[in-house]
Amino acid sequence: MMRAASLRARLLTGILVPVALFIVVNSVSLYRQSRAAATTAYDRTLLASAKTIGEQLDVEGYDEQASLRAVVPYSALEAFEADNQSKIFYRVSTLGGEMISGFAELPFWRGKLPDRPPYAALVDFYDDRFRGQPVRMAVLLQPVASARGRAMAVVQVAETLELRETLVRKLLVDMLWRQLVLLAVIAGVTVFVVQRATRPVRHLGELIEARAPDDFSPIDAPDTPRELRPLVDATTEVMGRLQRLLDHQKRFVRDTAHQLRTPLAVLKAQVQSARRGDVPTGEALAEISDTVERATTLANQMLSLAKVEQLRQQPDWQVLDLGEAVRQVALDLSALMADKALDVELSGGSVLVRAHRWMLQELARNLLHNAIKHSPRGGALVVRVRAEEAAALFVVSDQGAGIPDELRQRLFAPFAAGDMVSGSGLGLAICREIVLALGGSIALENREIGGQRNGLDAVVQLPLAGDNR
Repeated sequence: MMRAASLRARLLTGILVPVALFIVVNSVSLYRQSRAAATTAYDRTLLASAKTIGEQLDVEGYDEQASLRAVVPYSALEAFEADNQSKIFYRVSTLGGEMISGFAELPFWRGKLPDRPPYAALVDFYDDRFRGQPVRMAVLLQPVASARGRAMAVVQVAETLELRETLVRKLLVDMLWRQLVLLAVIAGVTVFVVQRATRPVRHLGELIEARAPDDFSPIDAPDTPRELRPLVDATTEVMGRLQRLLDHQKRFVRDTAHQLRTPLAVLKAQVQSARRGDVPTGEALAEISDTVERATTLANQMLSLAKVEQLRQQPDWQVLDLGEAVRQVALDLSALMADKALDVELSGGSVLVRAHRWMLQELARNLLHNAIKHSPRGGALVVRVRAEEAAALFVVSDQGAGIPDELRQRLFAPFAAGDMVSGSGLGLAICREIVLALGGSIALENREIGGQRNGLDAVVQLPLAGDNR
């Protein structure tokens, strides 16, 4: 598995690579400009050589009958052979190509003058080869006039490229080492700046690494740059969630150990009593069965409470019909309702909420089960589901004895049952955790007639999903 590049490496790459590419492009451009400037300078020298030769020409006759003569000692060209590194060759011809003077093997010019010559002269420059060497050629159409005639001469001057190449190489070397020095300076400055810019990141990493394994307190880094504040805030939020999860896990383990210890101890005592024959076998088995049932209910509810917290951290919820979930749970509990001969009224249509299906079913199951358990035989049980403004309303009404005011709020705390003999005290705690996870609220409201409690309403409000109409 490839390791991700560090932030410093990314910054250095992102800065130095474009700078290096720019320097390369700039160096190529400067090299071409320098080469063109050197070519222009040496072409001017070639033109001067051609003009010097043209000044040595004489003519007798006019136009086609003209006879050209050239007296050009080679010493006249030595001044243009710089440092003996390059050689100059020349040829003087008529317009028809007849050689007058110079090197006969120098190829006669067959080109044409440019439309816009670079100098105020009839001159053409081009590259060629002479005696197996590359040369730069200057061709000057030189008018020749005297008291005895006039004509047009073609003066060709060729120069080998040693001096030009030496100069171009020197320009290239000088330019490259300057560009390399510039790149090194930029790289050094960039490394220094990046090191300083990433120092807060390293410091933040050291702070987090130095923490104790169980330290989930907020990160104290007031000097953190503004760009890192979202990371610090997100990390603090994650650690806060981890702290809540850890606290929940510790509380769950502590409560589980405490709550299961009692039924297990009672079960052990009942088994020992049955083995000694202190009570009849049938009675002993009935007591053991009741204890096992209470312990099983307690374990299931504690697992449900833990599952609520798990689903809260993984809200991959869907848009579900609350009314359908309630009707399904009511159908599952119909046997318990029939056993107490309850008069059940279920009303409400489709009400959409965003939730996990298990959450809705567990919420309805606990509220309906509590209402059935506390309803008198033959009493009325009313279940209503409807949309009210921006909330989904789920109400379960029974005709039980109600709840004293001082006990109503405490019933939502774990293990705070109104009837410790028949209840574990987790049903309403599970309902409260589910409702809070879904962003809603739950309340227990006594119904009174003539100052006397005449039943209890469990009222749940949940946010409506956007799909409701």
